[in-house]
Amino acid sequence: MGFLDHSTNNIILDAVLTDTGRQFLARNDGSFSISKFAFGDDEVNYGIIKKYGRTVGKEKIEKNTPVFEGMTVQSQAQKYKLVSISNPNLIKIPKLSLIFDSAAVGGIPTLYTTSTLGKPTQTKINLTQTLLNENAIDVEFRDETFIVDLPNLFVRMVGNFSPNNIDRMQRAKYVIPKSSVTSFGGSILEITVSAKSLTSSTFEVYGYGSAKNTIKTYIRVTGMNSGAVKDIPIEVKRSDS
Repeated sequence: MGFLDHSTNNIILDAVLTDTGRQFLARNDGSFSISKFAFGDDEVNYGIIKKYGRTVGKEKIEKNTPVFEGMTVQSQAQKYKLVSISNPNLIKIPKLSLIFDSAAVGGIPTLYTTSTLGKPTQTKINLTQTLLNENAIDVEFRDETFIVDLPNLFVRMVGNFSPNNIDRMQRAKYVIPKSSVTSFGGSILEITVSAKSLTSSTFEVYGYGSAKNTIKTYIRVTGMNSGAVKDIPIEVKRSDS
């Protein structure tokens, strides 16, 4: 859903269905029902508030910020969703901090489609809710579940997990509960991902650079309560031998 600017200064609402919505509508069995909606502020540059102050900055954002049109691709729409908080004194929100295991090379997890053992390699990814200079995370921001968005063509989730949805961009979404909790109330998510066995033609199509030996992609993790988003760059290579 998006708002379109009109020459007569009228606001026109542009609503489109995502791929999942179209699938439900195409069933024609009554399963299509809009029961929830969300707002996002992907377009807003909050640095304007810091530069001009709350009053002038707010006015500049309202008058000068172009608004996106509605997008049908779920992986591109509403990266930063708005959340409702009952605590009027809250001034900070937590973020997702990332920890890799030894498979991360130069800060980027690297997976191989074929290892010396003859099978794809895997890596563990640990995300923790953190809040700078605070000793506790507000209960409304404690994520009980996370949405993990994977590039389904190249990477799979290790364990007994099935994707809730795979869109036409081949992005697979999993809803995964938190693994544990920190001493100050932050949720911890621990997942393991593995490369898939890919053909040479896949690398020829999606490979990066002249050698076509590496596919660059990303994993996106979103906290269901906090709305915090973490994009994790990841590389898939042909072989580590």
